[in-house]
Amino acid sequence: MIDVPVSMVMTGEVPVASPRLPADAAAERLRDPAVPALVVCRDGESVVGIVTESDIVAVVAERAGNPALDSFMSRPVVTIGPSTSVASAAQRMQNAGVTLLPVVEDGSIVGLVTRERIAPYLARNHLEITWDGDPLRLATAEAAGAPDPE
Repeated sequence: MIDVPVSMVMTGEVPVASPRLPADAAAERLRDPAVPALVVCRDGESVVGIVTESDIVAVVAERAGNPALDSFMSRPVVTIGPSTSVASAAQRMQNAGVTLLPVVEDGSIVGLVTRERIAPYLARNHLEITWDGDPLRLATAEAAGAPDPE
């Protein structure tokens, strides 16, 4: 199960935005609970950045007006390919300190994988993701203090 490729668990509907999109328009899109982040793409395909709700909050807190996403988006973006295993994706999230990864094939965005989408696969294999505010931690169930179900 943990060797399942992320293409089997990713969402194919990726919230994509132009680097020129103003912050207020991005904030409006991020109000939707189904949108965890906006993947900023040049020409609608090539990933150049990512914007989360916390990025928008920081812009508002700085009273920076209504800048375009390319002036405050996070970059470079950690991406993975569709054949990457769920276990490798979780490890990549942990190493990068992120909760989602754009899935890219041949230079184009094809999906998005989040910790919520991979957590069931990790749990079935005695692995778990814990979120302690910042880093994503990966541990065996035994190391996390959970009893072995067998």
